[in-house]
Amino acid sequence: MGTQISFRFQRLNGSRSCDVEVHNLIIAGWTGRDQAALEAHIKELEELGIAPPKRTPMFYRLSASLLTAAPAIQVIGGDSSGEVEFVLLKHQEELWVGVGSDHTDRKVEALGVTLSKQMCPKPLAPEMWALADVEPHWDELILRSYTISDGKTTLYQEGKVSAIRAPREILKLHVRLTGGEMAPGTAMFCGTFSVIGGIRSASTFGMEIEDPVLGRRIVHSYHVEPLAIEG
Repeated sequence: MGTQISFRFQRLNGSRSCDVEVHNLIIAGWTGRDQAALEAHIKELEELGIAPPKRTPMFYRLSASLLTAAPAIQVIGGDSSGEVEFVLLKHQEELWVGVGSDHTDRKVEALGVTLSKQMCPKPLAPEMWALADVEPHWDELILRSYTISDGKTTLYQEGKVSAIRAPREILKLHVRLTGGEMAPGTAMFCGTFSVIGGIRSASTFGMEIEDPVLGRRIVHSYHVEPLAIEG
């Protein structure tokens, strides 16, 4: 079981587009480098009744069919929200990096983190950069997210990826803690940081990863359609 997404793969010397079958989806959580910032995010979630993790980092295996590059998603009820993350994709034998949102049901998260993550689609931008092209200046990359409600755009998250463990370190920890290598056809969401003004839902969620050294961005947004809870 998997999902097929048409990606645009960008290298410094050109780009190409191709359809990729993603068979595995992993959400890496609690991957912050700064312990104080990590504890702040844990506290932020504890205020919503969400139990702290049993260890850090955590690797949650979810259905690959949750991945989507569509401009809209449907969710149950109005208690979900997005969070920007850099996303690693292993296509054939090469690693690529892009941006996605670990959209999660916050009410259900208090009952079980894995369950809450499995409940929502996982949007990602259909554009990827070669990891090798950005690794020399990795810590300069910037992640941002925005909420858009009633026509008003508000900055929701912003920070350098230096707040999160580097890709190779996350992959090494994944092997050490789970015993599994990142196989071709795998996408891994790699963690986030605290929000500005508290966790909240929005009708549209925007996200981007910026490379100020090479002067480029990957930008994506998606509309959120809540479905009624009938019982």
